[in-house]
Amino acid sequence: MERLCGLELPFWVANETFHGDRPDLPECFQLSVLSWLPCIYLWVASPIYLFYLKRNNKGYIMMSILNRFKTVFGLLLWIICWTDLFYTFHELRQGHNQPPIYFITPLVLGMTMLLATFLIQFERLHGVQSSGVLLIFWFLSVVCAIVPFRSKILKASSETGVTDTLRFTTFYFYFSLIACELILCCLNEKPPLFSNVVTDPNPCPETTAGFLSTMTFWWFTSLAIKGYKMPLEAKDLWSLNKRDSSQVMVPKLLKEWEKEQTKTKSEQNVSSQATYAKPPPSTTNHIAGGGGAGESSPEEVEVLLSNQKVPSRHPSFLHALIKAFGPYFLIGSAYKLLQDVITFVNPQLLRLLISFTKQKDVPVWWGYTLAFLMFFTALLQTIILHHHFQYCFVTGMNVRTSLIGAIYRKALVITNAAKRSSTVGEVVNLMSVDAQRFMDLTTFLNMLWSAPLQIMLALFFLWQNLGPSVLAGVAVMIMLIPFNAVIAMKTRAYQVEQMQYKDARIKLMNEILNGIKVLKLYAWENSFKEKVLAIRQKELNVLRKTAYLGALSTMAWTSAPFLVALTTFAVYVTVDENNVLDAEKAFVSLSLFNILRFPLNMLPQVISSLVQTSVSLKRIQNFLSHDELDLDSVDRKNTATDFTVTVVNGKFTWDKEEPPVLHNINVMVPQGSLLAVVGQVGCGKSSLISALLGEMEKLEGEVSIRGSVAYVPQQAWIQNATLRDNILFGKSYNEQKYRCVLEACALTPDLEVLPGGDMTEIGEKGINLSGGQRQRVSLARALYSDADVYLLDDPLSAVDAHVSKHIFDNLIGPEGVLKGKTRILVTHGISFLPQVDNIMVMVDGRVSEMGSYQELLDQNGAFSEFLRNYSLDDIVEEDEATDELMEEEEFFPDDALSNHHTDMVDNEPVINEAKKSFMRQISIVSSEGENPRSRSVRRHGCSQRKHPESQEKKKPQEVEKLIQAETTETGRVKTKVYLEYAKAVGLLLSVIICLLYGCQSAAAIGANIWLSQWTNDASRNQTKENVNMRVGVYAALGIAQGVLILVNCMLCRAYSMLRAAKLTHRNMLQGVLRAPQTFFESTPTGRLLNRFSKDVDAIDSHIPDNIDIWMRTF
Repeated sequence: MERLCGLELPFWVANETFHGDRPDLPECFQLSVLSWLPCIYLWVASPIYLFYLKRNNKGYIMMSILNRFKTVFGLLLWIICWTDLFYTFHELRQGHNQPPIYFITPLVLGMTMLLATFLIQFERLHGVQSSGVLLIFWFLSVVCAIVPFRSKILKASSETGVTDTLRFTTFYFYFSLIACELILCCLNEKPPLFSNVVTDPNPCPETTAGFLSTMTFWWFTSLAIKGYKMPLEAKDLWSLNKRDSSQVMVPKLLKEWEKEQTKTKSEQNVSSQATYAKPPPSTTNHIAGGGGAGESSPEEVEVLLSNQKVPSRHPSFLHALIKAFGPYFLIGSAYKLLQDVITFVNPQLLRLLISFTKQKDVPVWWGYTLAFLMFFTALLQTIILHHHFQYCFVTGMNVRTSLIGAIYRKALVITNAAKRSSTVGEVVNLMSVDAQRFMDLTTFLNMLWSAPLQIMLALFFLWQNLGPSVLAGVAVMIMLIPFNAVIAMKTRAYQVEQMQYKDARIKLMNEILNGIKVLKLYAWENSFKEKVLAIRQKELNVLRKTAYLGALSTMAWTSAPFLVALTTFAVYVTVDENNVLDAEKAFVSLSLFNILRFPLNMLPQVISSLVQTSVSLKRIQNFLSHDELDLDSVDRKNTATDFTVTVVNGKFTWDKEEPPVLHNINVMVPQGSLLAVVGQVGCGKSSLISALLGEMEKLEGEVSIRGSVAYVPQQAWIQNATLRDNILFGKSYNEQKYRCVLEACALTPDLEVLPGGDMTEIGEKGINLSGGQRQRVSLARALYSDADVYLLDDPLSAVDAHVSKHIFDNLIGPEGVLKGKTRILVTHGISFLPQVDNIMVMVDGRVSEMGSYQELLDQNGAFSEFLRNYSLDDIVEEDEATDELMEEEEFFPDDALSNHHTDMVDNEPVINEAKKSFMRQISIVSSEGENPRSRSVRRHGCSQRKHPESQEKKKPQEVEKLIQAETTETGRVKTKVYLEYAKAVGLLLSVIICLLYGCQSAAAIGANIWLSQWTNDASRNQTKENVNMRVGVYAALGIAQGVLILVNCMLCRAYSMLRAAKLTHRNMLQGVLRAPQTFFESTPTGRLLNRFSKDVDAIDSHIPDNIDIWMRTF
């Protein structure tokens, strides 16, 4: 540095810097290191930053006042720096030779200020609202300029005064401008032009927060203040960032999972390809029968397929998770690495502080500086650590969101064979318990590499402090590794067993809740309660075994830091009489042992959580690997034929490993025709509809459907929503079309009965509607969808005979609303068969006959047999329906049914006559039976009818909401809740557990006090006399602490808290089973299942862990 600064300006003067009461840095150091440091940072970061901005262009920002000020200040800084440069040239011309540093530093600073000004404009043109790179640059510039700022003031106040007025003045202008640049850089620019307009009424401020606000979490302050003033509710929370929404996260994971599956399939295809090989040359001559020369075997033998079995590799769901969320998670890992390194700065500062207190005649500012550095490193460590947690928590939330979405999507498309192995209980547990485990693990997943790193660094510094004695502590840790490995293996086995019992319990609970009406009707509550409790007892037995292992593991790892300290100190003082355990060695070592405590405590928990998550990973991977229904089994783009629905040589099964259910199906349905599918019970009618929907496995043949499809199942599917929402099903409301649908489906009279009309809330699964009403709502939904093809799976079986006739005539039949649509109707009602276009008769999964009503009668085959079985009963039902219609005429004034009663009754003898004539073996149906009957405008022109006053124009009374929103307690947890849990644990046991925690803490505090007394022996020269006593008492206190932990964990987790879990579950189960039927009508099944799955898991596992962590803080 002499060449740069010359002999007059030394680079470093130790006495002036460290040993004076007014410390200062040499001018050469200020002009070189302090001036160049920010410049080096900016020039190194700029290429990477410019490349990043090129790749992430968000649009340009209009020139604002803020941007103008930043640009002007940057140009002024360039002018000031080069003013110093030109002044140096002026001095050179005047004969005053200055060292080269006076030329180089202004030049470098001036070029750097030009670069900073260029970056300001480049950021504006690429839509950067807040620059982290420039903020760090200006911050470094201000920090590095503080020393010259103070130094120049000291020189000005000295006797010599200011010798270089120009440079003195330009420096303070320079300092003022970089301080202004730093302040301006903390402010945000306006959003870029043409950026998306934020329409969210409550957006998350994180997305618009500046760099400084993001680094300090200042954007969160408003919510924290609001939460301090009042209990937070859901409406107070900000909207979710789009990048964290399921709309973005779920497809991201599914894309990587599909790639993994495709990769595995391609590898399996390569391994199973045909191979060709040459056999070794034959050593035996085969003589032809004719007696000629020896002929060898053919030179080549073609081996078509290799018989070697290549082990099949399953697609790895873990790889998909890593590819989807790994990059974002690695940013958090980088923060964690930085935090781990900074953690070990404080023990070194503590060493310097203790040595400072021992020294005399040293400047006081040393102590203040060391104290400030300890505070600053702790603050920096906290900020970095919480950024690490922010990334980990967001990643965990995204993983959980994606898993739930992927599992839910998979549950909708798995094959019927897969549904047998994956029960509803398992799917619920996968989404609630297993997905949550991934989120819990992600928070501390970095401890898998961070804990060993911290342990190695701590042992390295301990080696420097205590020498080879630290190897004794290493030996203790190594001895604990196999002990915990065995515990982890056993815990994993118990975890698998527990999840099996949990799945069985949730499956049974789901069946109980779905069949609660029957359960209460037959008073089977106690029987099913005992079944659930029997499974629960097996689950608790496994949890108890896991708790025993957890107690041993907790004792080992909680005692590990103490055991390491004990063995290290004991070996250190006994191996050599000259080794003295003084305050510096003891307390620096203790600070390192305290650093060791967290990784040693967390590592086993992370390993345990990793073991549990690996079980969940395998379960989720197995579920997501199930076969899916083939989406291409039904061709929906076939426009080559004139038929809307076509099945050619179709063979279908529910499970590929089972024999086919449908054989040799050939169906062709023309556009706008009505096909009736009839047959005995179990002959495959509903299976045919499922095959057309693509829900069955297609073994052979071709299936094509042209246009959109509406499906009405036998069991109506009703949402927990209003009646209108169930019918509209997301489509826009059209008054005229809606009223027409209600009339056609005979729902108009029901609206008069329902308390809120069509705005009445329908309970889960339509629990507050009758079976017929549910079926008519399902029909209305299909009709309102205005599809091209209607698949109707016996929709008329759930309604009364007169209503079914109304629905057929007004909706399904040849003169109904759907007369221009293609309809496939599965039915047992033979009264409608004369009016359909074609009839298909199914027998044992095959198409027996197909044709019109008259053609099938003439054939006298399976259709005739079907009519013989059903005709007499149907005639009786129709006669009763006719009488019922006549009797009920007075109860339906001015509604859709009453307008058509006369037509129905007048025409009844026609159809009945047709049936009776068949029974008399008359093959000709009377011409009146085929008469379409006068239905014209009066029956089907629903748009021309004058509707009664619409529901909107009425002012119905306020209807109480059926399904109440789930509420949660806010504010502090009430004392009653703690007392209830304490009662479940047992009041006496709770007191004993608290006392044991107190004794455990007392033993730990006593060990620290004893150690401080031990270090005082060095000052009194009593180290040799009391070594055995000091070591013995210190060991006794530590062992007592370990034993108390073991006893406490055994008593707390394996007995008392499992007792509380058992009692809580029993009371909840009894409360649910004894609840009135109205409770199940107003409470969704999913909400109850969540209580028995996720919340019970929280009581079993999370509450004991949290209580343990909370009690150890005292």
